[in-house]
Amino acid sequence: MSKLVKMEHPTTNIMKKLPPEIILHILSRLPVTSLLQSMSVCRAWRILIRDPLLVTTNLSHMSDSGPSFIFQSNRPNSSYQLFFFDFSDFHSEGNVMFKKLPADSSMAMYLVDSCNGLLCMRDSQGMYIYNPFTRLHLELPKLMHYPAQVGHIAFGFHQTTKQYKVVQVVVRRQLVIRGDRVDVAASNLIQSQVHPDKSTTASLLTSFDLETEQFQQVPKPDCCGSDRCFHHLMVLRGCLSAGAYHDNEELEIWVMKEYGVKESWIKEFTLGTNYLPPTLQQTDLLHFNNARARFPNSSVRVLCVLRNDEILLEYLSRLVVVFDPSNGTFKELTFHEMPHWYTIVAHIGSLNWIHTPV
Repeated sequence: MSKLVKMEHPTTNIMKKLPPEIILHILSRLPVTSLLQSMSVCRAWRILIRDPLLVTTNLSHMSDSGPSFIFQSNRPNSSYQLFFFDFSDFHSEGNVMFKKLPADSSMAMYLVDSCNGLLCMRDSQGMYIYNPFTRLHLELPKLMHYPAQVGHIAFGFHQTTKQYKVVQVVVRRQLVIRGDRVDVAASNLIQSQVHPDKSTTASLLTSFDLETEQFQQVPKPDCCGSDRCFHHLMVLRGCLSAGAYHDNEELEIWVMKEYGVKESWIKEFTLGTNYLPPTLQQTDLLHFNNARARFPNSSVRVLCVLRNDEILLEYLSRLVVVFDPSNGTFKELTFHEMPHWYTIVAHIGSLNWIHTPV
């Protein structure tokens, strides 16, 4: 009578021979796509890769490895498709990973924001937190909505309280009546209101403490003068940064080196805005020129500064361009299946979930 013998996967034997800290060190440096594939190797690997310590350590390493982004197509009937754009090897190898993420028919939602590898998304019914790699999702309590008002939603995490919070900003407009119609485009911005039930004037730069839920005015850079228009905020290398246009011709990037200190604002670099990406179609060029003339902040946006000091730019929610400030050259980045129009947010690929101790 034959005897059944239980065979172990070769990787399981290797894991038994290595100290746990070495295994953690190796696996925590793998990108999320590799970790997901490794979970299929054997049960022992699946258990290990789901360990909160590994997930947290991996998230920390991925945060330091280089910028990555999530794209979502803005085209009608695009099935809300998400794409992952990873620049972690761009500074050394010149490689960029562009990955179409598996579609989830139950997640017919719009991309809003990202934090710690989790996406904040919305549909007509409510708000959701979603990990696009593990496909875990959670519906949030309903936020207040105001008819005929413009809103902005942000998603953040407080390191001390270990709490995630979604903040909705409601912008009130003074309606302009022209004959028998309301001209929303000509309305004047008069007030911003933030939930929970606080308000501030729109001309201020205001911070919101996720722990205390208190507001505080942040000093703006001197670029907010009569000949410069302060348009958009970003985080560059861990510092609060601002984009400002000078006579609609040059985009200045100001960086606050010491948070909250007005004197620490410095002008880091200046970009000319006359560059037109060759792949823009004629209709795109018309849109670009109109946007640059009327709303410069909507034509070019700084996404990040790469480790080799090159600057990643977004044109018209249509193209991603790498600018090299050392020689003034531009390089377009295009990939197969890249959406024609899109929403883009900075995002870290991770197995993280809201209960993981980050």
